[in-house]
Amino acid sequence: MPAQMQPMPVAARWMATHHKEGATIASICAGAFVLAETGLVNGRRVTTHWAFSEELAARYPKLELAAEQMVIDDGDIMTAGGILAWTDLGLTLVEKLLGVGTMLATARFLLVDPPRRNQDIYKAFIPKFDHGDTAILNVQHHVHAQAAEAHDISELAGRAGLAERTFLRRFVKATGLRPTEYLQQIRIMKARDALETTNLPVEQIAWNVGYSDVTAFRRVFLRVTSLTPTQYRQRFGVRYEAS
Repeated sequence: MPAQMQPMPVAARWMATHHKEGATIASICAGAFVLAETGLVNGRRVTTHWAFSEELAARYPKLELAAEQMVIDDGDIMTAGGILAWTDLGLTLVEKLLGVGTMLATARFLLVDPPRRNQDIYKAFIPKFDHGDTAILNVQHHVHAQAAEAHDISELAGRAGLAERTFLRRFVKATGLRPTEYLQQIRIMKARDALETTNLPVEQIAWNVGYSDVTAFRRVFLRVTSLTPTQYRQRFGVRYEAS
């Protein structure tokens, strides 16, 4: 049981090292305790088996527990809930890497349900972490963990230890996006997750992901997803209740 689980510093260092090198890190069930030991999920939403959630939150108070969710995909870090949630996590990875068609075919072959509803017309944000540019990767990790904060180019360039023009060139080369576009994609990814799994007001979600102007948030969300936040929740929200 997690209450008797001893620290696993060797495994935690191994995970942290591979994350620093650009790997996507994932945990299933009580594996979230090892992931939390790395410190990589401080300030981030994490899920685990519901029976272990209180212990995880007590032991690692800096993370944001969302034990009601089966899978949380935060880009460079993914967590899954119960012991058998490896199927949900695995299918989510298949979808990210190979597309929704391959994911659905895999689910049918395994005789399991897809992890969540999907539509081919929506393109998921798949951040690139394996580009080999350590300075840019460090900035990506920072922005993913602090997506709701304001990030100007000078601050990010300073974090990377680069001149602004050099930083912009290398960031675009590594990620395919300018920093402002990248941050928008992260925020919309987090907003979509909240719309799918909570009944929080759209205004609160906008604020939580970093938008003080809800009109601007709606405009960006529509441009990225082709749906308004309300339309998206009606179509994909597992907690949505029609009035």
